[in-house]
Amino acid sequence: MKKGIMTLTAAVLAAGLMAGSAVAEETDTCLSYLTGQTVSTEIGRQRPIAMMFNNIYDAIPQYGIENCGVVYEAPVEGYITRLMGIMEDYQGADRIGSVRSCRNYFIYFAREFNSIYCHYGQAVYAEPILNLPTTNNLSGLSDIGETVYYRSDDRVSPHNVFTNYQMIQDGIDAMEYSREYAPLYTGHYQFAPEGESVTPEGGQDALVVMPGYTYNHARFDYNPDDGLYYRSQYGGAQVDGNTGNQLAYKNIILQYCSWEDFDENGYLNIDPVSGGAGKFITNGKAIDITWEKENYNPDSELYCTIDSQLSHVEVHADDFNVTRYYDANGNQITLNPGKTWVCIILDSDADRIVISDDPTISSDVIDY
Repeated sequence: MKKGIMTLTAAVLAAGLMAGSAVAEETDTCLSYLTGQTVSTEIGRQRPIAMMFNNIYDAIPQYGIENCGVVYEAPVEGYITRLMGIMEDYQGADRIGSVRSCRNYFIYFAREFNSIYCHYGQAVYAEPILNLPTTNNLSGLSDIGETVYYRSDDRVSPHNVFTNYQMIQDGIDAMEYSREYAPLYTGHYQFAPEGESVTPEGGQDALVVMPGYTYNHARFDYNPDDGLYYRSQYGGAQVDGNTGNQLAYKNIILQYCSWEDFDENGYLNIDPVSGGAGKFITNGKAIDITWEKENYNPDSELYCTIDSQLSHVEVHADDFNVTRYYDANGNQITLNPGKTWVCIILDSDADRIVISDDPTISSDVIDY
């Protein structure tokens, strides 16, 4: 049996660990489900979107990604990575994108946050899940494509699809999706109270984190002055095109997933359901973790199947349950309030990960 929380100081326990579902005393503020930080209720109880961001070199910088409270990065075909940003506060982002296509495993992650999934196109293996009535999504290739997305003239296709807050709202209205969280949704992560700081006990020093992605040479560098990890790729700082700011995160999760090929064209069948190992990094320390679906029943209702020349996937109701992360003692990890970046790692590539106490280490240690 997994224990529900990590053990902290007596003072923190007395105050109570504030999960994302806790509501601040003020009636017009609440704790964000995405960051555990105090935000206006208008923002924090607005159902978020999950936006697919292009991440190849010709598509950077991304616009609006700084507004995301949570970012998922996962490999797609050709060892490139694609990003999915989950955002609740994006009213001020005049440009969001560039927007790219869906892979089936990203839908699972998006649904864990009760978000509305935004994408422009999809792999054929994603279609059975996208077509489920319980998958709320705004597709650029659907009848509302031109309502939600536009092509800019400052980039070449297919790297020139963008959107903005109002277009997304128009799409939500057109699809008649709810803007409110599902009644039973209580948040994805367990956060420490604001003003408290959690440092994993017994962790290894983690001043530099490289998740082992060979195409973009992604890395995170820890700044002890503000306690944030600053993101770089392709040999330079990763910035938001709207603001010019380098992306920075309080928490990093490396989630190892089993996988196989869908076909001979390199489309990946990454398993986001069956559980596995990983790393949790915050405040300059990294610890080993495991992950599993909460209250998972493999015999829950069968929603659909995905079949290919090399794979057969059954999609069940409980596959979309929230993923929980646990330390070596079986305690659910507690994140520090702030933004989180989740790297999905093919379990066969886990040995490529570099976690170092040397801030001068070169990204070239990751093989191309």
